[in-house]
Amino acid sequence: MTALPCYRWRLAPDGLATRRQLRALGLRPGGQDVVAEVHRPRRRRGPLVAYLYRVDRAKPVRPMTPARAAALAAAMLARRTCPTCRADAGYCIPRSLGMCVTCHDTPPNRKDTPP
Repeated sequence: MTALPCYRWRLAPDGLATRRQLRALGLRPGGQDVVAEVHRPRRRRGPLVAYLYRVDRAKPVRPMTPARAAALAAAMLARRTCPTCRADAGYCIPRSLGMCVTCHDTPPNRKDTPP
């Protein structure tokens, strides 16, 4: 088993980039293997690790097709729709709440309690 070269934060050599850096350049890894790691130290937890890819082997990002755009729009609509009131909240529903903030903050109507 071969170990990957590790670099400290901001000290990686030129020609290597993370996925986000490749995306900013309009590129994607394109099936290539990870060639190195970057470690960013933190105080109370383990270091953050980012994987590096070679820029010269990266491929251009695939263009957005109408079908992919429609699927992405449908997925985002599902994330914005509250399961309780079935309204489009205008933001992604927090998974911790499971419903929009309005439904979460509104007390439930109880018919069994006297007025």
